[in-house]
Amino acid sequence: MNFWRVPLDADQISITRGIVHILEERCKGCGYCIEFCPKNVLVLSTRFNRKGYHPPEVKLADECVNCHFCEIICPEFAIYSTEEGAGAAVIPLDRAKQAKEPETCC
Repeated sequence: MNFWRVPLDADQISITRGIVHILEERCKGCGYCIEFCPKNVLVLSTRFNRKGYHPPEVKLADECVNCHFCEIICPEFAIYSTEEGAGAAVIPLDRAKQAKEPETCC
């Protein structure tokens, strides 16, 4: 994009990068996430999930700007994005199931 003038805060502008996480077994292959992604990060995969649907897969991982459009539009809550570098704070679904309740004393 060419600006007719350089923005005053051009040196301070930074684009956040995101990591897309897909919960394939929840997906019903509607394609909304693919359609609404402004950077065309996702494509419909050729493989099937257990329900017989084609879940999306990440095509251009480096292009994700963490806009969350995919997770906002998903009717099945099968996709979400996290800010790059913050992935350690997200607990994967398998580990969340295995997590135990904290022990209480007394």
